[in-house]
Amino acid sequence: MQEVDGINIPFVPIGGVGGLKSGPQINPPAGKSFEEILKGELERTDSGAQSVDSLSNGVKFSHHAQTRLESRNIQLSTEEVKQLSDAVDRAGQKGSRDSLVLMNNVGFIVNVKNRTVVTAVVGDPVSGNGGNLNDNVFTNIDSAIVINQ
Repeated sequence: MQEVDGINIPFVPIGGVGGLKSGPQINPPAGKSFEEILKGELERTDSGAQSVDSLSNGVKFSHHAQTRLESRNIQLSTEEVKQLSDAVDRAGQKGSRDSLVLMNNVGFIVNVKNRTVVTAVVGDPVSGNGGNLNDNVFTNIDSAIVINQ
């Protein structure tokens, strides 16, 4: 057996082992654990989802959901965001993965595991769907939560 950089190899490359070089050594940043580095990278590449505010208990809105709400001039109060977060908590306790949360004539599709609102559907009397969500079909959800106010 040939030895290359202290490792026994059971074969010899066609050109021999003289031309083989060690690869560059990668040293992790000092003082940071793997877990800290991983969390930082995951937060950095969070696919555009952003926290609504510090009171949202981690509920995030995807860029698409934010665009939907802004284009329809829907603004959620702190209390509404808290109710949405509580609904996501309840769905998670029941083992849901993707839920429809109905609140104030707005339907929110939420990925429960990631606590992210994926999209929002608004019942709007001007658009012709009667001011309610009856004419919409929701697919790929495993639960629905209705919040009465």
